[in-house]
Amino acid sequence: MSGLRRSALVGALLVALGACGGPESTPQTPGPTSTTGDAAPVERVYVSLGDSYATGYRPAEAGTSAGGDRAGFAYLVAERSRLRLINLACSGATSTQLRAEPGCAPGNRGPDAPDPAGRTQLDAAVRALRDHQGRVGLVTVVIGGNDLAPCAREQDALACASQAVAAVRANLAATLPALREAAGDAPIVGLTYPDVFLGAWVSPAFPNGRDLARLSVSLFRDFFNTALKAEYEKVGATFVDVTATTGGYGPLTETTQDPTHGPIPTPVAKVCALTYFCQHTDVHPTPAGHEAIASAVLSATGR
Repeated sequence: MSGLRRSALVGALLVALGACGGPESTPQTPGPTSTTGDAAPVERVYVSLGDSYATGYRPAEAGTSAGGDRAGFAYLVAERSRLRLINLACSGATSTQLRAEPGCAPGNRGPDAPDPAGRTQLDAAVRALRDHQGRVGLVTVVIGGNDLAPCAREQDALACASQAVAAVRANLAATLPALREAAGDAPIVGLTYPDVFLGAWVSPAFPNGRDLARLSVSLFRDFFNTALKAEYEKVGATFVDVTATTGGYGPLTETTQDPTHGPIPTPVAKVCALTYFCQHTDVHPTPAGHEAIASAVLSATGR
């Protein structure tokens, strides 16, 4: 594939990625506490940072009201881990905004979410972790998708994407040590995303959808996810390759009978079931997608 055509395909992929920034809410989920004998209950917390994946956003086109809900993976993890969720995620956040942009507009967080009071997500997380020192059960971070979105407008989308990934790495390099210091020995889990662009295989919005789907596999596996994994591992965080756990690296020669699209590659059928991309060209997870992500986090943390 020529460099020019490859860049054009990357651009088409990134156009759809812009859907990541929809409005959403981030309510806190109180989890049960545990007791030992006659000791007072010890409340343990789960601090969640990131973008719309962390808030449980679902598109209005899917028959839901805009905003996050408790079907989101963070809420499922909190409930099943018996942790109280402090969800600091913000709609449309980039890795730079997570680290350096103060505040999150009320419309981009839920009615029960903590008011950032002019703090960045990172600063709010560090404060929460220090306030609950010794009682932190989990920290998760999902970020980077929105960093790539502006590349859709660039003539050389591939070069832009390379720069965006470099920026994500730089921001994570500045963010993760601060989280690790504040969290102590508590587990930190970094997440990536399902390869939603496999859905281009069946989407009428993409005339060259099969080429885009094929290209997306290497973009996630060899480019984006490799960079994320390297940064999380530097601070002893666990990296959960959601692309892999949702079947994104499976062979496109293996087919499944899909009720809507007929026989299609199995990885494509999986992403159609786990995200809204095939039906609405929206990158966000379905409830089944959030279940899959929650299961991956719980498995990675031994819960």
